[in-house]
Amino acid sequence: MILLGLLLVLLAGGAIALVAAEETSRYILFGYTFEFNSFGMFIAGAVTTAVLLLGIAMISSGSRRSAKRRRQKRVARAEASSRVARLEEEKRELERKLQHEQTAAHEPEHVREPENMRETQNLRVPQQVRAPEHASRPEPGHESESTDRLVAGGAENPRRR
Repeated sequence: MILLGLLLVLLAGGAIALVAAEETSRYILFGYTFEFNSFGMFIAGAVTTAVLLLGIAMISSGSRRSAKRRRQKRVARAEASSRVARLEEEKRELERKLQHEQTAAHEPEHVREPENMRETQNLRVPQQVRAPEHASRPEPGHESESTDRLVAGGAENPRRR
């Protein structure tokens, strides 16, 4: 579109240069002779001006369209670049986790900390749920009623009655 607009501008410019170079209203163009009266010269000038303005409009439109495409490409490249950076950061994070898990797998059992250590440190067990350290396990079938309530969420065991 820019090229066609440039061609129209050059054509109009050539017509203006031809009229400016001749002293008479008789013009020879490509072997043909043209002779205009004053009304014909006015119409030829109007057509030349229209062609010139059309060429300038085509150049302007093509330039805006090209700039818009370049802007869209630049935005797409920036988005792709940020997406790649985000994926690379995620990859590095996963590599760190994998390396941490691999080093944790090679440590002896008694040295290892739980994976969710932060969560277990903040976890508080109610006093009634904790079993005393000196308590022994009851024999099967002789469980106390209090343990039944704790296990069943406070409801009595229907099988015992």
